[in-house]
Amino acid sequence: MPRPAPHRLDPASYPHRETIQTRFQDLDVLGHINNVAMAGLFESGRVRFNRAMNLTGWSGHRWLVAKLEINYLGEGFFPDDVEIASGIGEIGNRSWSILAAAFQKGECIATADVVLVMSASGGLTELPPEFRAGLEAHRIRA
Repeated sequence: MPRPAPHRLDPASYPHRETIQTRFQDLDVLGHINNVAMAGLFESGRVRFNRAMNLTGWSGHRWLVAKLEINYLGEGFFPDDVEIASGIGEIGNRSWSILAAAFQKGECIATADVVLVMSASGGLTELPPEFRAGLEAHRIRA
Protein backbone atom coordinates (compact mmCIF):
# COMPACT_ATOMS: atom_id res chain seq x y z
CA MET A 1 0.00 0.00 0.00
CA PRO A 2 1.48 3.36 -0.97
CA ARG A 3 1.60 6.09 1.67
CA PRO A 4 -1.30 8.57 1.38
CA ALA A 5 -0.69 11.96 -0.24
CA PRO A 6 0.88 14.44 2.23
CA HIS A 7 -2.28 16.58 2.46
CA ARG A 8 -4.20 13.53 3.74
CA LEU A 9 -1.84 13.40 6.74
CA ASP A 10 -2.35 17.07 7.66
CA PRO A 11 -5.35 17.88 9.88
CA ALA A 12 -5.42 21.41 8.44
CA SER A 13 -6.52 19.94 5.07
CA TYR A 14 -9.88 18.92 6.48
CA PRO A 15 -12.76 21.36 7.04
CA HIS A 16 -14.17 19.44 10.01
CA ARG A 17 -12.58 17.85 13.09
CA GLU A 18 -14.11 15.93 16.01
CA THR A 19 -12.41 14.63 19.12
CA ILE A 20 -13.67 11.19 20.10
CA GLN A 21 -12.81 9.31 23.28
CA THR A 22 -11.30 5.86 23.06
CA ARG A 23 -12.47 3.10 25.38
CA PHE A 24 -10.63 0.30 27.11
CA GLN A 25 -12.88 -2.16 25.28
CA ASP A 26 -11.48 -0.81 21.96
CA LEU A 27 -8.16 -2.59 22.58
CA ASP A 28 -6.90 -5.82 21.09
CA VAL A 29 -4.72 -8.31 22.97
CA LEU A 30 -1.60 -6.30 22.05
CA GLY A 31 -3.01 -3.12 23.60
CA HIS A 32 -3.77 -1.34 20.30
CA ILE A 33 -7.09 0.11 19.17
CA ASN A 34 -8.49 -2.82 17.19
CA ASN A 35 -9.71 -2.70 13.57
CA VAL A 36 -13.42 -2.85 14.42
CA ALA A 37 -13.07 -0.07 16.99
CA MET A 38 -11.20 2.10 14.48
CA ALA A 39 -14.06 1.63 12.00
CA GLY A 40 -16.45 2.73 14.77
CA LEU A 41 -14.36 5.84 15.52
CA PHE A 42 -14.46 6.77 11.83
CA GLU A 43 -18.22 6.13 11.75
CA SER A 44 -18.75 8.45 14.74
CA GLY A 45 -16.65 11.12 13.04
CA ARG A 46 -18.56 10.69 9.78
CA VAL A 47 -21.98 10.97 11.47
CA ARG A 48 -20.90 14.12 13.32
CA PHE A 49 -19.48 15.58 10.10
CA ASN A 50 -22.74 14.87 8.25
CA ARG A 51 -24.70 16.67 10.97
CA ALA A 52 -22.30 19.61 11.03
CA MET A 53 -22.63 20.11 7.25
CA ASN A 54 -26.38 20.70 7.75
CA LEU A 55 -27.07 19.70 4.14
CA THR A 56 -30.40 20.55 2.53
CA GLY A 57 -32.22 19.38 -0.57
CA TRP A 58 -32.28 15.66 0.11
CA SER A 59 -35.84 15.29 1.41
CA GLY A 60 -37.29 12.02 0.13
CA HIS A 61 -33.83 10.56 -0.40
CA ARG A 62 -31.48 8.49 1.72
CA TRP A 63 -27.74 7.97 1.77
CA LEU A 64 -26.19 4.52 1.61
CA VAL A 65 -22.58 3.53 2.25
CA ALA A 66 -21.35 1.75 -0.88
CA LYS A 67 -17.68 1.34 0.03
CA LEU A 68 -15.44 1.79 3.05
CA GLU A 69 -11.65 1.53 2.91
CA ILE A 70 -9.48 1.99 5.99
CA ASN A 71 -5.70 2.21 5.81
CA TYR A 72 -3.87 1.69 9.09
CA LEU A 73 -0.72 3.81 9.28
CA GLY A 74 0.24 3.59 12.94
CA GLU A 75 -0.82 2.25 16.30
CA GLY A 76 -3.58 3.85 18.33
CA PHE A 77 -3.79 3.54 22.10
CA PHE A 78 -6.21 3.99 25.00
CA PRO A 79 -6.80 6.29 26.90
CA ASP A 80 -5.72 8.95 24.39
CA ASP A 81 -8.52 10.61 22.43
CA VAL A 82 -8.63 10.31 18.65
CA GLU A 83 -9.26 13.33 16.45
CA ILE A 84 -11.21 12.43 13.31
CA ALA A 85 -10.72 14.99 10.54
CA SER A 86 -13.20 14.84 7.65
CA GLY A 87 -13.90 16.46 4.30
CA ILE A 88 -15.62 15.79 1.01
CA GLY A 89 -13.57 14.17 -1.75
CA GLU A 90 -14.97 13.37 -5.19
CA ILE A 91 -18.53 14.28 -6.07
CA GLY A 92 -20.20 12.30 -8.85
CA ASN A 93 -23.69 12.32 -10.33
CA ARG A 94 -25.15 9.91 -7.75
CA SER A 95 -22.33 9.48 -5.27
CA TRP A 96 -19.73 11.33 -3.24
CA SER A 97 -16.84 10.41 -1.00
CA ILE A 98 -15.96 11.43 2.51
CA LEU A 99 -12.23 11.39 3.18
CA ALA A 100 -11.16 11.15 6.81
CA ALA A 101 -8.03 10.73 8.87
CA ALA A 102 -7.56 9.70 12.49
CA PHE A 103 -4.95 11.53 14.54
CA GLN A 104 -3.59 10.69 17.95
CA LYS A 105 -1.04 12.95 19.63
CA GLY A 106 -0.66 14.81 16.33
CA GLU A 107 0.22 11.71 14.28
CA CYS A 108 -2.01 10.25 11.59
CA ILE A 109 -2.75 6.65 12.58
CA ALA A 110 -5.31 5.78 9.89
CA THR A 111 -7.23 7.11 6.90
CA ALA A 112 -10.71 6.18 5.76
CA ASP A 113 -12.37 6.70 2.39
CA VAL A 114 -16.12 6.20 2.24
CA VAL A 115 -18.23 6.27 -0.92
CA LEU A 116 -21.89 7.13 -0.37
CA VAL A 117 -24.72 6.93 -2.89
CA MET A 118 -28.02 8.81 -3.03
CA SER A 119 -31.11 6.63 -3.19
CA ALA A 120 -34.82 7.37 -3.60
CA SER A 121 -37.87 5.13 -3.85
CA GLY A 122 -36.94 4.16 -7.41
CA GLY A 123 -33.32 3.27 -6.59
CA LEU A 124 -30.17 5.30 -7.11
CA THR A 125 -30.84 8.89 -8.09
CA GLU A 126 -28.86 11.99 -9.03
CA LEU A 127 -27.71 14.34 -6.32
CA PRO A 128 -30.12 17.28 -5.94
CA PRO A 129 -28.44 20.61 -6.92
CA GLU A 130 -28.68 22.22 -3.46
CA PHE A 131 -27.30 19.04 -1.85
CA ARG A 132 -24.37 19.04 -4.32
CA ALA A 133 -23.68 22.71 -3.49
CA GLY A 134 -23.56 21.83 0.22
CA LEU A 135 -21.07 19.06 -0.46
CA GLU A 136 -18.88 21.41 -2.52
CA ALA A 137 -18.66 23.80 0.42
CA HIS A 138 -17.04 21.10 2.59
CA ARG A 139 -14.33 19.77 0.29
CA ILE A 140 -10.95 18.64 1.59
CA ARG A 141 -8.12 21.06 0.77
CA ALA A 142 -5.30 19.46 -1.19
